[in-house]
Amino acid sequence: MSGIETRHSRGVGESVLRPDGTLKVTGEFAYSSDLYLAGMVWGATLRSPHPSAWIRSIDIGPALAMPGVVAVLTHEDVPGAKFYGLERADQPVLAVDQVRYQGEPVALVAADHPERARRAAAAVVVEYEVREAVTDPRRAAFNPDCPQVHEGGNVLRHQPVRTGLDPAEVAAEVVVTGEYEVGMQDQAFLGPESGLAVPAEDGGVDLFVATQWLHVDRDQIAPCLGLPPEKVRLALAGVGGAFGAREDLSMQVHACMLALRTGRPVKMVYTREESFFGHVHRHPARMRYEHGATRDGRLLYVKAEILLDGGAYCSSSPAVVGNAASLGVGPYEVPNVRVDAYGVYTNNPPCGAMRGFGAVQACYAYESQMDRLAAACGLDPVEVRVRNAVSAGSALATGQVIDSPAPLADMLRELAALPLPPESPGGLFDLPGGAGRTTRGEGVRRGVGYGVGIKNICFSEGFDDYSTARIRLELLGGEPHALVHTAAAEVGQGLVMVQEQIARTELGGLGVERVTIAPADTSVGSAGSSSASRQSYVTGGAVRAACLAVRERLETLLSGGATLAEVLDRHGPVEETREYRHRPTFPLDPVTGQGDSHTQLALCVHRAVVDVDVELGLVKVVELAAVQDVGRILNRLALEGQIHGGSAQGLGLALMEEIQVRGGRVLNPSFTDYLIPTILDMPPMRLSILENPDPHAPYGLRGAGEPPTLSSTPAVAAAVRAATGRELPRVPIRPHDIALSG
Repeated sequence: MSGIETRHSRGVGESVLRPDGTLKVTGEFAYSSDLYLAGMVWGATLRSPHPSAWIRSIDIGPALAMPGVVAVLTHEDVPGAKFYGLERADQPVLAVDQVRYQGEPVALVAADHPERARRAAAAVVVEYEVREAVTDPRRAAFNPDCPQVHEGGNVLRHQPVRTGLDPAEVAAEVVVTGEYEVGMQDQAFLGPESGLAVPAEDGGVDLFVATQWLHVDRDQIAPCLGLPPEKVRLALAGVGGAFGAREDLSMQVHACMLALRTGRPVKMVYTREESFFGHVHRHPARMRYEHGATRDGRLLYVKAEILLDGGAYCSSSPAVVGNAASLGVGPYEVPNVRVDAYGVYTNNPPCGAMRGFGAVQACYAYESQMDRLAAACGLDPVEVRVRNAVSAGSALATGQVIDSPAPLADMLRELAALPLPPESPGGLFDLPGGAGRTTRGEGVRRGVGYGVGIKNICFSEGFDDYSTARIRLELLGGEPHALVHTAAAEVGQGLVMVQEQIARTELGGLGVERVTIAPADTSVGSAGSSSASRQSYVTGGAVRAACLAVRERLETLLSGGATLAEVLDRHGPVEETREYRHRPTFPLDPVTGQGDSHTQLALCVHRAVVDVDVELGLVKVVELAAVQDVGRILNRLALEGQIHGGSAQGLGLALMEEIQVRGGRVLNPSFTDYLIPTILDMPPMRLSILENPDPHAPYGLRGAGEPPTLSSTPAVAAAVRAATGRELPRVPIRPHDIALSG
């Protein structure tokens, strides 16, 4: 069956509409917060008001005495393991003897109404002994007198990368240095954490939840409940965005505990304020860089220190550190490298996965440095990047050789050649300040900036990264029908649609038109997380492999001239399950940082055009242009949406998005005070999408969701620098960073 045409109507390469799209646009789609069962009760969480304190006592009596309350639980009621975690089991289900961040869960309440549950949670009396909070990541990492957030020290991971000579031994004609800072960004998904836990007759529990990783959730929940994994069954409920924050547990164990204690279904839905405390954020970073080059701008060395604040618990910080270290010099050929990346514990909010995952922070610093180098050498910012750009066959700082197309120089030239927007704004509403009409253009200056990013695709450093797919082909209503079942989480990226397209591509030659995607749950093998831009690659690969197995089984049966419908009618359903793994990766050497740690690498380049009111510090992004190589386009319409969305999050980090933390306390846990770009903030975009297939990937595809988030931030920042002449070493850029005095 290998000769079957692989491009099929509504298959791979077509802009097929998403099956969930209409329901989401009309408001009919059921999200996890819409779940309901008769007889259910509501769960609520009491959280610590302190970033660091000992717990001296907890009195649940006042809460239990309130009408409608059916259960109040503390750490003493955790039936199994009291700690969980993605990479280290260092996070308590409920605080035991201390709290390590503001918002840490201390007690749970179930009641017959959500407001009664919240009031009862507030009635629990906790006696705290407040202690010094560790909030400075540099002090936490390097000061031996600093208190330890966890036993064993505050450094979660130190990953060096060493290539070539020590920079001190390299004679460079041009040297540029800089210190850079990236604030704490929130994923800011619109659907708050929520789910419904239902006790089962076998003593287990069924959990319907918005998550990114069903099986890892289960494997953390089950030990805490004291149950075997098979008695903890998870099904994906409607997800209102994720961007990394749903990789960690939030309300999952809590809802299950309450359901098992009360014997009733328990629903939990976070408020927006609670959501800011209930999930991890992007690591804030402090970075020191030094670049040495020849007079004509060719890099000789890069020296960097990258300090990532992991907050109170581990989450995925070690992997974030690995990404920052391995990609810390960017997509440039550098013969001599000294990078030191650190992840540290503090009493700040926990940080973990967010779109771009460690590479975003480093990208802002190394791209700012490339602009400084261009200025020092008298070169155009595009030209200095072209002269140092990697290509197929180049080695990264880790020694890993790029063994698929990487036409970065050509991408940069294409980006620079794209038309610029008109010089003068179209009207007053197009100026900085918009409808506020703060200017008539007298203090407005235009700037143009560029950004380049390189991002790893799929999990790295030896992680057993795979996905499982089951395909069942059967007759329904006299027609062949394919049922695709995976545990891959649809979090808004269009994965349900992609799975349908792949099934139609691989089975369409047999005459299969009807394809259904079964709801994702843990009754099928793991699909891993919907993160690291990996699902099209890994779950797409698994769906393709299972479809090919079905085709192989049918090959002999169809050879006699029978139709598919006749074969299925005679022999019954055909079902195959396959796992798909990408090629192996390897851990970075703990001393040298050398190793083939990544599966695939993706490139995106951005150009930003901004108008800046230098008197008021207001910025209007006039246009973003992007060139991205995706290997193979599976669905152009969805892909363009991913590039627009990633660019929007990068723009947000550049200009407005930051969780303000002072002394370990969050000052702006609301969408009133935490600002995200709206449709009025997003400019028109010019896109050029390239297809240079990766020979190692299914269909030659290259993961595409994260790279635009990297390069858009430094491009916007560079454009603001060009307009203002300010150094702007920190993002987000705030009005007072820009406004000129006098």
